[in-house]
Amino acid sequence: MLRSLYDWTIRLAEHPHALWALAIVAFVESSFFPIPPDVLMIPMILARPSRAWLIATVALVASVLGGMLGYAIGAFFYESIGQPILESMGKAHAMEEFNTKFNDFGFWAVLGAGITPFPYKVITIMSGWTGMPLGTFIATSILARALRFFIVAGLLWGFGEPIRNFIEKRLGLMFTLFVILLFGGFLAVKFL
Repeated sequence: MLRSLYDWTIRLAEHPHALWALAIVAFVESSFFPIPPDVLMIPMILARPSRAWLIATVALVASVLGGMLGYAIGAFFYESIGQPILESMGKAHAMEEFNTKFNDFGFWAVLGAGITPFPYKVITIMSGWTGMPLGTFIATSILARALRFFIVAGLLWGFGEPIRNFIEKRLGLMFTLFVILLFGGFLAVKFL
């Protein structure tokens, strides 16, 4: 089953509209969607290493724009949209306490969530809700997402074939690690 899912993802990565699909996933992941863009970005770069930098740029731009939507949700629609999203992640109860501390460390929160598997959408919504300066939010989002996407792109561009062989030989292990990282990010949200 994993092999056919992997093969399907590789075929999708080679599709002429794959960049648009990546842009959509990166955009919605930054504001409300739970699956990170790496799910498409990595196979796209493995399928076409020569496009690694373009793929990373598309993910970066779409992710930052999606982050701005998350910021707007927090700033303008927190009670009707943002709060239910955060409640679904178990974080609504800690908002008042978090609000007072967040802007003091907001740069580091956005940077950390933008680079790590921590759900970035939580930070984008909280940034808008707490009133983090929009310029700080955008600049930090660009820095964080550029680091994340371009490091991945650089590693895959430079070591693509050995990495692809490693992934294909250990597909079950790679899938398990991905799921652990994804759930680890959500658990981090729950306990912060």
